[in-house]
Amino acid sequence: MNSSVGPSPQHHPQSEAAKSALAVTRTIFRAFLLSVLGSVFVYLLNISYVWLSAVIAVIAVVLGIVVLVRAVRFKQSRLLLFGTISGLAVTVIMGLLILTTAFFFREIQTFQDCSRGALTLQAQDSCLVDFQNSVPSELR
Repeated sequence: MNSSVGPSPQHHPQSEAAKSALAVTRTIFRAFLLSVLGSVFVYLLNISYVWLSAVIAVIAVVLGIVVLVRAVRFKQSRLLLFGTISGLAVTVIMGLLILTTAFFFREIQTFQDCSRGALTLQAQDSCLVDFQNSVPSELR
């Protein structure tokens, strides 16, 4: 077989600076993804850790902006850019959820404590009804 038949892929040699910038950006992107996931998982763990989830979400926003700027400045892959924008969107939604939780902290904490001990569907429904009654009627 002749390996020279057909179009040959063109390789664009990258400078050491470009390779280094790509490696740093990917490292920051990984830290960004971990902080986004960490914020979500800490929030799901327990309502008492909403402050920690907020701190991790702020870190995620900062890292996301840094990755976004580096991806545009160094003209890196669109997949990296898409992943960063998607992660920032998730972080913004998570931030809104954290703000809502902080606003209704007592009600949500009471619901969470009640639902932990609810072993039957009737008990879970009772917890949900109690939660709905504790939220102001304008927001239902």
